Order: sequence, then structure tokens, then C-alpha cells
Amino acid sequence: MRSASRWTLAATILGSSMTFVDATVVNVALPALQADLHATITDVQWVIEAYALFLGALILVGGAMGDQFGRKRVFLSGVMFFTAASILCGVAASPRALIVARALQGIGAAFLVPGSLAIISATFGDADRGRAIGAWSGFSAITAAIGPVSGGWLIEHVGWRAVFFLNVPLAAVVLVLSLRFMSESRDPSRTARIDWTGAALAVLGLGGIVFGLLEWPPLGAGHPLVAGTLAAGAVSLAWLAIVERRAPNPMLPIDLFRSRTFTLANILTLLLYAALSVVLFLVPMNLIQVQHYTATESAGGCR
Repeated sequence: MRSASRWTLAATILGSSMTFVDATVVNVALPALQADLHATITDVQWVIEAYALFLGALILVGGAMGDQFGRKRVFLSGVMFFTAASILCGVAASPRALIVARALQGIGAAFLVPGSLAIISATFGDADRGRAIGAWSGFSAITAAIGPVSGGWLIEHVGWRAVFFLNVPLAAVVLVLSLRFMSESRDPSRTARIDWTGAALAVLGLGGIVFGLLEWPPLGAGHPLVAGTLAAGAVSLAWLAIVERRAPNPMLPIDLFRSRTFTLANILTLLLYAALSVVLFLVPMNLIQVQHYTATESAGGCR
């Protein structure tokens, strides 16, 4: 590998690691921020889901934007947007402000993550690409595991807000390495407009379902807000499937689901991450609030 390629790989690993760390470390911070901001259990659930919602709904759009407008440009935009949102999380004075900032983090992550892999594919030749992607995957997994432990220490000795400010120096390193060593690349075959209609329907559909399910316990299944948002979410997702069949450049090509392997792999992935998300949410809350472990100790139990 050339020196510039190695530093480009380091920049993509650090950049994507920020998003993976924030997806795990915040779970350890939930009891502390709940007490500090006087948040309800629904509020802290939204702190997690706002991030995941926008990341999941917009990640395909982020990849398409990188192919069309330049992967380095979109990647760096995502890094800066994510970092600015992290600062907003760190200074949030209310649960609502924190939830909004977490949603903005999810948007930044959606532009950052697909760009990192696309940049690796464009930077490395066939002989080195497999090793580079393996290194990206391995280090990303390591940082996701280290995140709760380092975050637990910061929460215990500094405060939960330090978890979000930790992204600032990491982002500075990513920006320096990217501007110095990373080359711009794009997909010359992509000329059609981005499927913003599909992206909007994905956000509305997923958002309606998530909102309805989170508000179900406190409001009840028969509450108009719960029933209305669940219905609106279901209709939006159904409409999304219709729109994507007709779109000239769909965000989510529906024909992919004709492959049994593709469909079953996605169903298994959904079930895996659903179970993992529940565990990562409940275990820190139980260890800290019920078992009275410290944040650092509970983080060790979450790895």
C-alpha cells in the first residue's frame, strides 16, 4: 500500500468509528443524562431511536450523493455535520434538544458511513481492496467495543456530555488526514437526480412506526396520536414500495428482494440488530439503576 492510501484508510476508519462509537456509548450514558435532564423513559428511548432512524433512512441517499457529487466531498461534509451535531448534543439543556441533536447526528452519519467504504473501494486496487476493507471492518468493530468502556470512564469521571465532545478531536484528525491524503472520486455513470421522494417516504414511514410504538405504552393503543402515526407510517412504507418501482433511479431497488438470499439475509440482519439494540438499551439501565454499578463497570458488562 502507498503511504497516501494508508492514511486515507486511517481517515475512513476514524471517521466511521465515530458513528459506531456513538451508536453504543450513548446507551451507557442514558441513566446519567436521564437524571440530569429529568427525562422520561420515552425521552431516553428517543435519544437512541432518533439517531438510528435517520441513519437507517438516509444511508442509501448518502451513498448516492457520494457517487454523484464526489465521495470525498460528501464524506467530509458528513464528518463536519456529525461533529457539529455532537457539539449540540453536548450542550443540550433539555431532552427535546438532545433528541433533535441526535437526529442531526444520524443525518451526518448517513453521509459519512457509505462514503468511507466507497472511498476505500476507489482508493485501493483489486490486490489490496480486500485487506483494506477487512482492516476497516476489524478496527470499526474494535472501536465499537472500546466505546462503551471509554465512555463509561468519561461519564463517571467527567460527565455524560464528554461522550459527545470526544468526537471533536477525532473529527479534526479525520479532516487533516482527508484533506492531505484523500483523493476525490465519483461514479461517472450516475447522472440521474437523487431519489429524494423515496428518502422522504422512508423517513416518514419509519418515523411514523417508531413514534407510534414508543408512544404506545404511555398513551395507550387507542390514542388517536398512536393510531394515526402507526397508520401514517404503514401507508408511507406501502407508498414507498410503489414509488420505488416506478422511479428511474430508485433509492431502494425493489427488484433486489426477488432474490431469496438477499431477502432472508436482510430479515436475519433485522432480527439480529433488533435483539442487540434491546440488550444494549436494557442492560446498562439495569446495571446502573437497579444493580448500582458504576458507569465504567456497567460498560464492561455491555461489551
